[in-house]
Amino acid sequence: MRSLAAKLTLAFLIVGIAGALLVALFMSNQTQRAFDRFVLQSYQRQIIDRLQAYYETSGSWEEITGAAPPRVSPRYGGPHGGDSLDLFTVANTEGQVILAGQQYPLGRQLDSKELARAVPIEVAGRNVGWVLFSEQPLRVGSVAGSLEADFLSSMRRALIYGAFAAMLLALMLGAFLARTISRPIRELTTATQQMASGKLGIQVPVRTNDEVGELASAFNQMSSDLAQATQSRRQMTADIAHDLRTPLSVILGYTEALSDDKLAGTRETYEVMHSEAQHLSHLIDDLRLLSLADTGELPLTLRRVAPVELLERTAASHQPQAAKKHIELLVAAAPTLPEINVDPERMAQVLNNLVGNALRHTPRDGRITLSAAGKNGAVTLAVADTGQGISAEDLPYIFNRFYRGDQARQQNGESGLGLAIARSIVQAHGGKIAVDSTVGDGTTFTITLPV
Repeated sequence: MRSLAAKLTLAFLIVGIAGALLVALFMSNQTQRAFDRFVLQSYQRQIIDRLQAYYETSGSWEEITGAAPPRVSPRYGGPHGGDSLDLFTVANTEGQVILAGQQYPLGRQLDSKELARAVPIEVAGRNVGWVLFSEQPLRVGSVAGSLEADFLSSMRRALIYGAFAAMLLALMLGAFLARTISRPIRELTTATQQMASGKLGIQVPVRTNDEVGELASAFNQMSSDLAQATQSRRQMTADIAHDLRTPLSVILGYTEALSDDKLAGTRETYEVMHSEAQHLSHLIDDLRLLSLADTGELPLTLRRVAPVELLERTAASHQPQAAKKHIELLVAAAPTLPEINVDPERMAQVLNNLVGNALRHTPRDGRITLSAAGKNGAVTLAVADTGQGISAEDLPYIFNRFYRGDQARQQNGESGLGLAIARSIVQAHGGKIAVDSTVGDGTTFTITLPV
């Protein structure tokens, strides 16, 4: 049996049958016992009432010796098929048996223990005798055709019909629930097979809010992420090919011209070729760094560093370039901030990238501010400029690989991986990097690192 729906249906059916049989057996047993108690109490009450009526009519027990009062109707079978006359014994006030039953012969004197079990027969408020009922249980309904037998028979039939109805209901509910459970699983199986054949981004309907619904939601998220990752990989491959093709074309053009003696080998020619080769080397290094970060193998040499030390080191590196462009480069950080556990070289790489971008996009007489602040167990490093800002359309994508907001800026020697590398390095330190920008007012990059 390979079908999940069939297995679930069979499981529900087995549970339903077992439950119905157990309930029917329990109810039959309990009904028999409860009915026995009811009949026994009713029988005893009728016997006592008849004996009281007999004594009130006769005035004594003289006529009862060797005889019996009128039979109690209906008749109940005893444990050995006896009738109702065998199930009780009557004794006078002295405890002498005057009407024999199954256990006690006529004339026997009952002891105190036996009298303690006896029920007094009272007439006009005084005790006129004792009745002692048999300790052996009644077998109610043993007399065929009696009302009791008919009642118990109807009860058994009702239990049997109820058990069959419960089994049928279990079968129908089992089939319905099995279909409900197996349907989304079949849809997931079909979608998985389609993904295996190359159809990415496929979605399945989320029909419930239970574990199966959570599985469907997780599958949809995985399918979307996989499709997006595949598209990003294809785009990145195209971008890498494009970025590699440009410097290679320049180098190949110069080498062909040199080999064909169409171009003289000058210092300027070799400098251009060397610059393009450096660009290729830089691009390869950036790609390798991103690859290490993606696999969690980026080497970090962590040590405790004061935030102001990182900012001052970065400012010192870019001060000549800032002065050349008449841009004010400031450091605003309190020396009392808690130290952070980082790789100084990697973090300097991140800050250098951010400050370098700020210098390119900040006009003459602008200002770049490097600041640090502590809050909620973390230290925040910020690089803010008064440059041209980033448009709202480009802002969500600036950390993507090879993304350039200015599509005309393709040949400036940059790989388009700087911000992607910065984000990977910050995340490797357990931190976060964010950006806030307004066109015309400037841009602020914020790095949050745990203390």
